[in-house]
Amino acid sequence: MPSVLFYVGGVNRGIGYVANPAAKGIAAFRLDLDTGAAAPLAVTEGIDNPTFLEVSRDGKSLAAVSEVSGWNEGLVTSYAIDADTGALQYLAKQPTRGDYTAHLGHDHSGRFVGIANYGGLPISAKPNKSIAIYPRAADGTLGSLVSEATHTGLGPDAARQERPHAHCIRWTADNKFVVVADLGIDKLLVYRFDAQTGAVTPHGETVLPPGSGPRHFRFHPTLPYVYLVNELTCTLATLAFDADAGSFTLLALASTLPPGEHAGVSCSAVDLAAGGRHLYVGNRGHDSVAGFAIDQSTGIAGFIGTTPCGGNIPRDFAFDPTGTVLAVANQESDRIDLFRYRPETGALAPFGTPIPTGSPTAVAFHPQLR
Repeated sequence: MPSVLFYVGGVNRGIGYVANPAAKGIAAFRLDLDTGAAAPLAVTEGIDNPTFLEVSRDGKSLAAVSEVSGWNEGLVTSYAIDADTGALQYLAKQPTRGDYTAHLGHDHSGRFVGIANYGGLPISAKPNKSIAIYPRAADGTLGSLVSEATHTGLGPDAARQERPHAHCIRWTADNKFVVVADLGIDKLLVYRFDAQTGAVTPHGETVLPPGSGPRHFRFHPTLPYVYLVNELTCTLATLAFDADAGSFTLLALASTLPPGEHAGVSCSAVDLAAGGRHLYVGNRGHDSVAGFAIDQSTGIAGFIGTTPCGGNIPRDFAFDPTGTVLAVANQESDRIDLFRYRPETGALAPFGTPIPTGSPTAVAFHPQLR
């Protein structure tokens, strides 16, 4: 029976968007992909609010951000992974050059890690950097800062767009560009990336409809398209991507919710199933996962319906390496719910038994099956 290692980050000290912080640190589990049974392996403590984490592409290490209210700088911490036991061995930590550190990503060479600082303090509070890039050694150790950038501007939503709020950082497949979604200024910002030094240079930007609040995005695995979740308007944007120019063109917007009034809802995560035919978005408040079918000729994602997420506030989710099991972090229910992907229809079927874990805010799978 194939199994896979996965990690869950969560909130273990007070932060405004979690009612009762209940995490202890970074929890490790091994999931049986046939039965949905999950065995708890270990919990790594000694880290504050690991609200987002990612396993390196080679599976050797994990990096996690610390997002703490009142800190002028967050932290990014790296650990070596024991793939047999799931244990994490501390390697290094670095300050993130900005506050409310919300996201991180690995470049495609495995030599760099980038972070995105949401930013909650006044923009006059130093260091106020929106993104930062760090070198990664072969064992996963993060070195000192090599480049950084600061976003400027604001959006029409006075409560949520009073300043820039970088929320997602990812590299293009050719490693030539770093792309950042900024919720506060309704933009995708593109930086040219020097894969030898880690330096970033402003390259261009794509403006989303005012008040959208772009949060997270994913590149299609084989087609030249990007799918961007707008947190504030609960929409999914389909964008064409020109890899040579490093530019995006907005093609379509689709609601992540069924028809009707839906007060107090905001979007969260986005991920693609195996084969890139279907895509899913989290709806917090509606407590559902929205499904989309991707037209393989036009790239446009069309809404097909929602599935109850099994708990409250689906903040993050991720597919296993086979792209067939979706693990949903239900933040306010203190559990992970599993769903089996049905490629014929795009349906998500509840699978296995909910996995208890405190205040989960991020899920990351190891790339290798056992």
